[in-house]
Amino acid sequence: MYNNHHYRLKMKRFIILGMIVAIGMATLLVSCKKDKDEKIGTGPSNPAYPATAHVIHNAVTDIDGNIYDAVQIGDQVWMAENLRTTRYSDGSEILPGVVPSYTAPLRYTPSSNEDNVSKYGYLYNWAAVMHGLSSSNHNPSGVQGICPSGWHVPSAAEWTELTEFVESHSEYWCDGVSTNIAKALASTDGWLEYGMEDDCLASYNPSANNATGFSGRPAGSYWNGFSYFNYAANFWSATQYSDSTAYGYVFQFDDPEVLLLDYYKDVGYSVRCIRN
Repeated sequence: MYNNHHYRLKMKRFIILGMIVAIGMATLLVSCKKDKDEKIGTGPSNPAYPATAHVIHNAVTDIDGNIYDAVQIGDQVWMAENLRTTRYSDGSEILPGVVPSYTAPLRYTPSSNEDNVSKYGYLYNWAAVMHGLSSSNHNPSGVQGICPSGWHVPSAAEWTELTEFVESHSEYWCDGVSTNIAKALASTDGWLEYGMEDDCLASYNPSANNATGFSGRPAGSYWNGFSYFNYAANFWSATQYSDSTAYGYVFQFDDPEVLLLDYYKDVGYSVRCIRN
């Protein structure tokens, strides 16, 4: 069901990545300018969420003691923060990585700065995300993987359910275009602004982002030192595309749409878990 869309977006990715590299080189010299609630709320006090978001405060705690808010979007409940665990729920450690790996479960710090972890979470390769389990495109995926007990790694089908729900509600559209939903899912901070005056970009007037409460943070990626920090929010799925790649979803600084891409499994990306 993804092939035609995949090839279109794959070509778009090459163009986007070329732009990111060029802009990244040009900006190297520029300094980068929870009370317990088990029910769905009608509006949290935290200004990071819009008043209309269905937020669950302190929804889950991982094995390291990190506490995460969650948000209900349609019939799904997603973490509203990027995962930042250093261990699996069975207690085994996810080792810090300095080089890419297809097979060793590894975590990386966004922009190689440990201070970023509390806000942006860790970046993980696909081996770390899956914890030895097989690819799944079921809904739900059935892959707990790196996620806390009671939660799981979303499949591509579950990500598609999310994007299709948001696309079906006009209050999340930008400029009346149903596919322009990246801004509604992106966080209100963390995005570098590039002077691109387009109301539908996450990087332009980011205070208007995050109508859904999903709060997608641009932690970028990790591969041999390339980070794209503050440029993109990249998220793994539990669904393999090929032996060397798996599906992921990305909100780019310069694109109003949410992109479905195939990512190389040795690259570090963010993780959002979804409730069982």
